[in-house]
Amino acid sequence: MVSKTSRYRGSRTHGRGRKAGRGAGLRGGRGNAGMHKHKWISTVKYFPEHFGRRGFKRPQSVVAHKITMNLSDLELSLPELARDGFAEEKDGGWTVDLTKMGVDKLLGSGRIATPVSVRVSEVSTKAKEKLEDAGGKLLED
Repeated sequence: MVSKTSRYRGSRTHGRGRKAGRGAGLRGGRGNAGMHKHKWISTVKYFPEHFGRRGFKRPQSVVAHKITMNLSDLELSLPELARDGFAEEKDGGWTVDLTKMGVDKLLGSGRIATPVSVRVSEVSTKAKEKLEDAGGKLLED
């Protein structure tokens, strides 16, 4: 069997026509080449969402994020909060000021056994139930 190279010696295009043998010439470029030019019809027909941006991303400086804390985290961090001046212990119970600490909402995840009086701007219903069951209460903000 004679190789294609030797068979087509002297034929200039080796049987591939004018442009087929030059890289990606036969298929109109590599990858997404020509999407805005000679492949425009297929772009419009099959990939209409390919170009441009969609939607709107709000600036993070405008988006409000609530800083939250769980009941279990509150109970665990009572000594640290007292050290930092956000909590104090008196008469066997604790008084904690979460608004001064920068916490916006108290959530009810976890367990609490210590009676704690908490000052916070918002509280979930589950957190309020668990807090009152443990002997604590919510202070007016």
